[in-house]
Amino acid sequence: MRENKAVLKVTGLRKCYGDLVAVDHLNLEVMKGEIFGLLGHNGAGKSTTIECILGTKKMDEGKVSLLGMEPHKDRKKLFERVGVQFQQSYYQDKIKVKEICELTASFYSKSQDYKVLLEEFELSDKQKNFVSELSGGERQKLSVLLAVLPNPEIIFLDELTTGLDPKARRDMWKYIENLRSKGVTLFLTSHYMDEVEYLCDRICILKRGSIIVQGTPQDVIKGCEAGSLEDAYLFYTEKEAM
Repeated sequence: MRENKAVLKVTGLRKCYGDLVAVDHLNLEVMKGEIFGLLGHNGAGKSTTIECILGTKKMDEGKVSLLGMEPHKDRKKLFERVGVQFQQSYYQDKIKVKEICELTASFYSKSQDYKVLLEEFELSDKQKNFVSELSGGERQKLSVLLAVLPNPEIIFLDELTTGLDPKARRDMWKYIENLRSKGVTLFLTSHYMDEVEYLCDRICILKRGSIIVQGTPQDVIKGCEAGSLEDAYLFYTEKEAM
């Protein structure tokens, strides 16, 4: 049974860039062992929200508690317990898959056996390849592998299955579900509504930096009498702000 314990609390988060309000007094909670989806069009405030949660950007107002710690004050401690996969991952030139795995593992006091993970992600035969030689889907799988390498308690996943073929997408979903079954919390963004509906326990849709709806995927669908989550997403993101 999932623990009813919040591992992430965001209260009154506000971030502006000059006159542009990127995130406007956002409040949300994510529970232990939950898969939580943050949705919205490009520019809705998703990336800024995640960057403020992780402490890589300083918020203008509000408070964030991640695993009971403040990201800005406790960044070193959090680093050991949080995994992050970005949609756009940049690697140094001429580094091999094996080398980036060994390098990443060296940053943590404890980490998983990257060779086992390479097997799970079907990348074992790519160990000696340069990362630059990987296909887009293989690079995506590698970025997720590196995020789970330190055995984190919460993982942030940005566009989880971009570039993956249908089989690889389904395999990744199963892997993510397995992580949840072990009590790992997952915070993801995605533009694939079938993925969100399949994986997420709860979702939050942003528009112009503000939450317009949140709840379980089924609650969000019922709330606007839509036929699918994709229809509900379009309804909430395209309707005029009241």
